[in-house]
Amino acid sequence: MLVKKDYTGVYVFAEQREGVIQSVALELIGKARELADVLEEKVVAIFVGKDITNQCQTLIEHGADDVICVDRPELEFYLTEQYAQVVDQVVKAFRPSILLFGATTIGRDLAPRLSARLETGLTADCTKLEISETRELMMTRPAFGGNLMATIMCTEHRPQMSTVRPGVMQKMAADPNRKGTVIPFEPKFDTARFKVELLENVKEDKGMVDIAEAKILVSGGRGVGNQEGFDRLRDLADVLGAEVSSSRAMVDAGIIGHDRQVGQTGKTVRPDLYLALGISGAIQHLAGMEESDFIVAVNKDKFAPIFQVADLGIVGDVNKIVPLLTERLKGMLK
Repeated sequence: MLVKKDYTGVYVFAEQREGVIQSVALELIGKARELADVLEEKVVAIFVGKDITNQCQTLIEHGADDVICVDRPELEFYLTEQYAQVVDQVVKAFRPSILLFGATTIGRDLAPRLSARLETGLTADCTKLEISETRELMMTRPAFGGNLMATIMCTEHRPQMSTVRPGVMQKMAADPNRKGTVIPFEPKFDTARFKVELLENVKEDKGMVDIAEAKILVSGGRGVGNQEGFDRLRDLADVLGAEVSSSRAMVDAGIIGHDRQVGQTGKTVRPDLYLALGISGAIQHLAGMEESDFIVAVNKDKFAPIFQVADLGIVGDVNKIVPLLTERLKGMLK
């Protein structure tokens, strides 16, 4: 029988890759700090990998009270079964009330497997997390193609689990003076269930900055038209020192890769400057960029929804305006 008082604390799976703590881990710890302060409970990071113990303080500086550190050679690279066994054992030993994951390739693989093993629910791709008056976690996510927002609660089972896309939440500023506790954890592996072996780790170097980390984004939509139009956007991006991104329409057309897509089915971004060029501003796209610090929109349709979130709007043909803007900026930024 579930006794909710036996479950306490807001836990975050602190994702790392090759020993590098991922930005989404720090974002989730920042959000966990807000939730835990309302509940008057602890923030605990579950940190899994190889040769990572010396990085636990970073998680504490960004808001964690405790770090459960599982540092084993078997965990150098992410493999589903190994990581699932470890986190499953941690959760059953410490009994968190809330457990958060980044909606990354790792988080989207690991979280549902754990929810099945733990016999609890999982709300995916959340955009908002709040605590209700009854101390339940309210998990809000887009539903029905992004046309409405659904708030989901897991009242009968623990932990309450959700995944959150990178870029949605904000990190806390690091405080080098924060103190916390590092708790080493020794898992008991069932090696008979290790059915997958990593033979080689191959990385593709595209020489591009992740759009979720970019400070300036030049983003094109259906109004840009074709590959030639995107070449003009790249010229503008070169002048600004920016990255090029796009709406889903251009990804579906094969003009740009999915890793450059902004929106509900792409990435959530929060740059200092976002240029929305030829993008109408469907709700699915707005969900991925409306938190940008300053938004400039160019569109032929003066009633385009993008103008409702833009700080500066220009009504006109993007394929005429972009070359003029590029030339003007070249002269100004020399």
